[in-house]
Formats: sequence, structure tokens, C-alpha cells
Amino acid sequence: MFEDLRDLYQEVIFDHNRNPRNFRVMDNADRKVDGFNPLCGDRLTLFLKMDGDKIVDACFQGSGCAISTASVSLMTEIIKDKTEAEADALFKLFHEMTTGKEEHINLEAVGKLAVLAGVREYPARVKCATLAWHTLDAALKNETQAISTE
Repeated sequence: MFEDLRDLYQEVIFDHNRNPRNFRVMDNADRKVDGFNPLCGDRLTLFLKMDGDKIVDACFQGSGCAISTASVSLMTEIIKDKTEAEADALFKLFHEMTTGKEEHINLEAVGKLAVLAGVREYPARVKCATLAWHTLDAALKNETQAISTE
């Protein structure tokens, strides 16, 4: 059973890496933040279109490893139509799930993002998975300075 679940999770990660969702430049973005992971070489630019405090569109450009690409692809799908507060709560939950600080994360609460829960067992890969989310955190705070995982 566990192996079937792990295989499914790997397939979702591979799918989002091969066919990233929301991979494009947004010319009319309200917020734009660059993120960089020097350890792995992952680079991304996150674009958000806002309507008040609601994220109405999210997309990215960049290149990175499979985990980084899958993470930002999943993230841009999930945060659309969320308020800034809802997206911030997802960031905090995702960070707890991937860093392993909390042993009992409700995986149903994170939905599709649960596929990345396993990175907590590979500390070098945590920065790959969280790069997009730290970049989102900066965008939610309306910061423009580039984000680095170091």
C-alpha cells in the first residue's frame, strides 16, 4: 500500500516537472519576485495578479530540479482564487510539512501538496521544495527583493 502511494506521489512530481502548470510570463502582474536556490541552481520568477486581497492569477518562469519545478507548479494551481491570508496559511502549513518540525500534519489539509511531504526525509531537497513558497511569502508581503534559500 505505502509503495503504491509513493509511486503515485513520484508520478505526480514527474508530471508537474515534465508539464509544469502556469509556466509563463505575466505582463500585467501586480507582484513579481525572483527566487534562487544556490545549492541546487533552481531559479524562478513568480508573478501574481491580485484583485484586492485575492490572488486571481499566478504563474512562473524559470528552471530547476524536478522537485522545485513540481512544487512551484502545484503551488500556482492551488493559490489561485485564495486570499492572501489563505495563501499565507498554506505557506505555513507547507513549511511545517516539509521541514518536519511538526510530526502530525493533516495531509488532507494540504491537498495535492501532500506529494511533497516526503522531502522532509531528504534535507538537501527541502530547499528545492520550499523555494517557491518562500518566494510566495515575499510576494504576499509585497516585497520585491530577490529571495535566496541561503
